[in-house]
Amino acid sequence: MNSATNDWETAGELVARVRRISPRPQIVARARAPLRLGLAGGGTDVSPYANIYGGAVMNVTIDRYIYASVSPAESHDVELESLDLGLAGRWPSEAPLSYDGKLDLHKATYNRVMRDFHGGQPLPLRISTYSEAPAGSGLGSSSTLVVAVLQALGEFLRLPLGEYDIAHLAYMIERKDLGLAGGRQDQFAAAFGGFNFMEFRDEDQVIVNPLRIKREVVTEFEAQTILCFTGVSRESATIIAEQTYNVQQGATKSVEAMHRLKETALEMKEALLRGDLSRVARALQVGWSSKQEMAAGINNRLIDDAFDLALDAGAIAGKVSGAGGGGFIVFLAPLERRRAVMSALATQGYAAETVRFTSEGAMAWRV
Repeated sequence: MNSATNDWETAGELVARVRRISPRPQIVARARAPLRLGLAGGGTDVSPYANIYGGAVMNVTIDRYIYASVSPAESHDVELESLDLGLAGRWPSEAPLSYDGKLDLHKATYNRVMRDFHGGQPLPLRISTYSEAPAGSGLGSSSTLVVAVLQALGEFLRLPLGEYDIAHLAYMIERKDLGLAGGRQDQFAAAFGGFNFMEFRDEDQVIVNPLRIKREVVTEFEAQTILCFTGVSRESATIIAEQTYNVQQGATKSVEAMHRLKETALEMKEALLRGDLSRVARALQVGWSSKQEMAAGINNRLIDDAFDLALDAGAIAGKVSGAGGGGFIVFLAPLERRRAVMSALATQGYAAETVRFTSEGAMAWRV
């Protein structure tokens, strides 16, 4: 097991080591970042729990991506576009872009990079993104989008940013610049890629432990994994706000549930390293039971119905990926029962699909 750590630099120190090389006018920088499945411990990466008790999360990235492209704008404005949402806009580049609920993730990422790495001077750029998953899917799409845009801007401006730099910047953009509620696992999963056991302490202490899992174990795990989309994209902020409040108030039931979630992350890590998929399934199910005790709204009738269908058809375990309330559910089923489980879900309108796990994190290139 490899372990990687990082001592955060101050903004001034990081800026000092950035090479400011003007981009070629014709260049188009592209990037992609992988979405992730939360396997265990999700929620313990959210403050104040992580700050007080220390959090632990086990996750893996999948072959679903968010793409970003950065190129010089044809005008003197900043042009932003979300291809999957069909949203686009143009704003004057003379001042930082203001937030109004339209493409705010794009705006905040642009603002932060111009402020920290371009001397506060704006650039007329065109930034476009494309997501292979809906927002609110529970796959970490918001954080992954920020990571992808940062990666593309870093390539365009030739910024020497590593995985920890990208992930920490993405966290600061979402949680500080925009004030969005949430945790820290998504940014680091998108930046690093692969199977990772992550440890969270205070806001500047994150340890990412990439796991070296045998190829045959990964292949069998893939063969048993089913992604089920509930058809509902949910807003996680309400659930996370209640979770945060419960920890602040010392609500025994919620805090103890989060302690158990942290334990399942450790259990999941050991089970994967040993190649014990029966133990993985048990950890998945225990984690889902504990997660439902963290806050209201994590489970609902739509999710329960999907579980009933899948388990009756032969699935052995499942959990919602992300904060809960909708999005994607991860089910495990023996390969012999996979078709039956997917067919049962489809009869009631749930979109079920297979998935492949990936080992690469965010990457960028030029075209």
